[in-house]
Amino acid sequence: MEEAIKAPDLKQLKVKDIILDSKPRKEKIRTVFANERVLAENSDETRDLYTQSRYGTLLENSKLQLSLLEALYLLQKKKIEVSDSRNKDMDFEMFLKKATKLEPNFWIRYCVFKDMRDRGYIIKTALKFGADFRVYDRGVKPGEDHARWIIYPVHEGATLTWYEFAAKNRVAHSTKKRLMMGIVDDEGDVTYYEIKWMKP
Repeated sequence: MEEAIKAPDLKQLKVKDIILDSKPRKEKIRTVFANERVLAENSDETRDLYTQSRYGTLLENSKLQLSLLEALYLLQKKKIEVSDSRNKDMDFEMFLKKATKLEPNFWIRYCVFKDMRDRGYIIKTALKFGADFRVYDRGVKPGEDHARWIIYPVHEGATLTWYEFAAKNRVAHSTKKRLMMGIVDDEGDVTYYEIKWMKP
């Protein structure tokens, strides 16, 4: 005969007997899609997002400015909520459609950005270097050391002339960074090729 399971006497329980959820649920950070960027209000969560993972740029008014790539990634990871200028919430598809209107190559760039972030690298824009992205070694934050690579995202069906290819290589060489091409296939998977100068 099976013995009945008795409920514990709640008056007899001690604090050590009660299992508490030690990780309180974090609220999603509220952001606004403004022109070609996404802005987050000044908050502890926003500052943590910047200091721990180096998302965005801190502005003088203590707001966090996210690139469209960073915002879409954080939206997909359910870290932020994004609303448009009319205060209407945006989902992944709406955001992607709006970002692609602003930047036709957005999806290809996003695939590379997402892949590098998922692999644990910090990836930032590299417009001042004449490249799409600069990538830091794992564990290295911008400002602590220089980026190791610059990356050019390219769709697998795209063509590059030798002149374009040489120009990208010259940019990497002049900035003392390694050149990497991120080739994105039709499924959004990325294959990387590192290109080096060789002296004969």
